[in-house]
Amino acid sequence: MKEQLEVSRGSGNVFRDFGKENADVQQFKALLAAEIVKTLDHEGLSVRQAAGRTGTAAADFSRIRNADLGRFTADRLMAIINRLGSRIDVTVKVHPATAERRASLL
Repeated sequence: MKEQLEVSRGSGNVFRDFGKENADVQQFKALLAAEIVKTLDHEGLSVRQAAGRTGTAAADFSRIRNADLGRFTADRLMAIINRLGSRIDVTVKVHPATAERRASLL
């Protein structure tokens, strides 16, 4: 028996699509964490090697790899990226909330 799947286009922010609080911050932190993981993989760094290079605990790199970002602020993640030798360029675009989104905030 074949099930019919409903397909819908996402907003580009999975946290927003699932109605998470602070979705934009969570998305930003996830993007930063992905860049950290990409750097570790590209340079072949273990969490211990990354810790030695940055002064950040190896356990924190394990948390980042596992997307356990609750203990991290965006600025802390940016500082780790900087210590790994990369620089960050951030562009901010502000869009008015949809009527549906404004209603959900009330």
